[in-house]
Amino acid sequence: MPERQPTLDIVTPFWNEAASAEGFARLLLELETEVSRRFGFATRKILIDDGSVDDSAARFAEALGGEWEIVRLSRNFGKEVAVLAGLDRTCGDMVLIMDADLQHSLEVSLKLIGELVENPDVDVVYARTNREGASWKRSQSAKLFYSLINSSQRFDIPENAGDFRVMRGTVARALTKLRDKRRFNKGLYAWAGFRHKAVTYTPGQRVSGTSKWSRLNLLAFSMEGFASFSVLPLRILSLSGLAVALAGGIYGLKVFFEVFFYGIAVPGYPSLLVAIVVLGGFNLALLGLIGEYVWVALSESKDRPVYIVRDIVSGAGEQKPDA
Repeated sequence: MPERQPTLDIVTPFWNEAASAEGFARLLLELETEVSRRFGFATRKILIDDGSVDDSAARFAEALGGEWEIVRLSRNFGKEVAVLAGLDRTCGDMVLIMDADLQHSLEVSLKLIGELVENPDVDVVYARTNREGASWKRSQSAKLFYSLINSSQRFDIPENAGDFRVMRGTVARALTKLRDKRRFNKGLYAWAGFRHKAVTYTPGQRVSGTSKWSRLNLLAFSMEGFASFSVLPLRILSLSGLAVALAGGIYGLKVFFEVFFYGIAVPGYPSLLVAIVVLGGFNLALLGLIGEYVWVALSESKDRPVYIVRDIVSGAGEQKPDA
């Protein structure tokens, strides 16, 4: 009986990437050829259209070759959810996640796959972004974020690691069981465990368009991570509240001694106004932070589907509704 050929599934989420379709299709063709030649894997491509408003899906359908399918979501659910939608469609021995904007190169993809093939004790090989060219402010902000979110955890979220990674099929199937509505994939990858290995790389330049991640989006994404995986912000504010209460008690004792032992008049309106402003701002910040955690809990408790599929376009060009 002939030995079954191992398979590699390539998962790629995209949103409004029509300009990159032809270039990315060529990259996938080269990757498919090299994966077959070097490792003997058959390749299957799974693209997820995350609610694009341009003709991205049609452009990809025209350009792709080999075995492929495009899963079109009913609206834009976000990249984190689109990755899950792709993992749900996988059945291969290995799964590679990469972007369609051509910043994830052929060479690095082959290196990731090679590391996983050559190291049977490793379950996941992920690409760690080289931040040497980043500004000091951005690099220090990233270090602060990871040091805070990893504090008091039983697992560590690797710094500068994204979705660009290859994993064994068992890992991909395990990740599909994590149905968080408010998803922070970096934390989910780390929480799931398994044995990881990092490969440092420098992302290529975007061929067209601009990054979908603005500073405001990155800030919101960071808050999503804290609300999903860390109680540290609540503890910091709790300790700050204790510090404010202690400072208020010390100030009260100071006023008591000044009035009763030295006859010094107590400053009234200015000190009262400062106390109201400080405590009021502190309470509003705490209320907003608690609201973030409550919103995450509320989203999970509604038990809505993580995403909805509009239809699936297969390699034969056939359109069919989601089963």
